[in-house]
Amino acid sequence: MNFLLAWIHWGLPALLYLHHAELSQAAPTLGDGERKPNEVIKFLDVYERSYCRTIETLVDIFQEYPDEVEYIFKPSCVPLMRCAGCCGDEGLECVPGEVHNVTMEIMRIKPHQSQHIAYMSFLQHSKCECRPKKDVKAKQEKCDKPRR
Repeated sequence: MNFLLAWIHWGLPALLYLHHAELSQAAPTLGDGERKPNEVIKFLDVYERSYCRTIETLVDIFQEYPDEVEYIFKPSCVPLMRCAGCCGDEGLECVPGEVHNVTMEIMRIKPHQSQHIAYMSFLQHSKCECRPKKDVKAKQEKCDKPRR
């Protein structure tokens, strides 16, 4: 009986502590430096960091140049600023408001033939904005038409 009471008194809290520590380690940080293991990230911080904005994204070169399948590229993906995030309304989507080209040196390899450094241009997003989703806009126009 004493063993059971001692286990409940010491073992159960230790077990709960370890379980909570595992869960908090699995939770992602927001990149603002080190966080305490049990620290709760404030709503406004989460909201700000998840709102529509430019963020560095690794983009596969074949996604940008789908017709150049005869080449191998090194690196195979490039870091580009792209729009990502949430808008305050389900009917809105995060899209680029301003874009510009950026040119990068990429190793372009044609297997068993040649390899050289090539200048390749990629579209980079400068500003992001929330705009109505295309399918929502089409549905809205359909609903606004007068019926006979």
